[in-house]
Amino acid sequence: MTPDEFRRCGRQVVDWIANYMETVEKYPVLAQVEPGAIRDHLPAAPPELGEPFPEIMRDVDEILMPGITHWQSPNFFAYFPANTSGPSMLGELLSAGLGVQGMLWATSPACTEIETHVLDWLVDMLALPDKFKSTGNGGGVIQDSASSATLCALLAARERATEFRSNTDGLPHRLTAYASVHAHSSVTKAMMIAGLGADNLRLIPADENQALRSSLLLEAINQDVAAGYRPFFVCGTVGTTAAGSVDPLAAIGRICAQHALWLHVDAAMAGTAAICDEFRFIHDGLDLADSYCFNPHKWMLVNFDCDCFYVAERTSLIRAMRVTPEYLENRATLTSEVIDYRDWQIPLGRRFRALKLWLVIRSYGVEQLRSLIREHVKLAREFAAWVDADPDFELAAPTVLNLVCFRHRGGDERNQRLLDDLNHSGRVFLTHAKIGGALALRMSIGQANTQRRHVEQAWELIRQAATAAAN
Repeated sequence: MTPDEFRRCGRQVVDWIANYMETVEKYPVLAQVEPGAIRDHLPAAPPELGEPFPEIMRDVDEILMPGITHWQSPNFFAYFPANTSGPSMLGELLSAGLGVQGMLWATSPACTEIETHVLDWLVDMLALPDKFKSTGNGGGVIQDSASSATLCALLAARERATEFRSNTDGLPHRLTAYASVHAHSSVTKAMMIAGLGADNLRLIPADENQALRSSLLLEAINQDVAAGYRPFFVCGTVGTTAAGSVDPLAAIGRICAQHALWLHVDAAMAGTAAICDEFRFIHDGLDLADSYCFNPHKWMLVNFDCDCFYVAERTSLIRAMRVTPEYLENRATLTSEVIDYRDWQIPLGRRFRALKLWLVIRSYGVEQLRSLIREHVKLAREFAAWVDADPDFELAAPTVLNLVCFRHRGGDERNQRLLDDLNHSGRVFLTHAKIGGALALRMSIGQANTQRRHVEQAWELIRQAATAAAN
């Protein structure tokens, strides 16, 4: 593809995306196809000769689009927000065009230094503890997801607990970790990948607000110590996936300090809310944490993938990750004056992810991002009030930010049927969770284009579907 062809095809793609953004609301939110339907429309063998680009774009419309679940729809209330925006997409395009491989500072200094600087910006934007800034002993790095951040934190904690001898002393098989029953499944997966075993992860029961019970955490730690285990890691959650609950970080942090445990805080979706002063209570106690992460690719108009992972003391992370073959040695690295982010993550290679984050923050400004968060929280609280006032429904958990968990009073079977009917309609998309042993519907309000009318329409559809199911 020549530069002129790229210009022509690129304009076509940008126009297509702009049209999609304008019309996304017209599509069924959840893809309405059966398994295998998309592949049935694809040729069995790849083309021997290149095809005209307009034909490829035609197949995007005719073959791909029926199989797309529209995460950018204002009627998407499932899982969590997965927002994108014009500035973010343009940043991604710039990154792809530059084709930077940012594994070392030397391989593109701008890739590293913009990332370091923008993550320091975010410390100030969210009022995070200063110890997470690169100007001290800590610092931030962009991971692909909170799952990778949790794994990196757990590996650093493992190495610190074993004095960096985990491969030789046999202790890892006695290491134990702790998290709430509502913690993300990535904590379990991290234990498996780290070779510590899911059986050595203790899931601590939640209280009436669906937050980890710190008294039971302390009890579990003491029991493991008495049994000859070595507790080493706790994951606290700010905004659990199931219920949006916030674990008591201050109480957990004091326990971790008492027992010399690594405290990692996963604020994947909810962390963005701390841009607003009035929501910074979610981070009370964060000053006691060893590491922290949140995802701008959920609620901050940055497209996937972009997780901001911070450590209070970077040496443990780097020592856990660093492997330096001769072909990566270079003068800048040897001076110890630069950051090589390949030592802060699992893979060697890395994209220039910071570009899209940089463009979003500069294009919108902090105040416009605050306005977005405040509007979504306001809509969620209004929706929760509607649920609370309806005799047929009840709230399943407190509404802390933008996630409302609710259920019909008719029981699990009734709620499952209600959920299926809503999602099959194509007009809205919700997901579910088990809270207190019972099925609950999750209304996650955070899409960039969601307005009050969309929330009103969703509530009306929920009530109509509930009435129809009763008949």
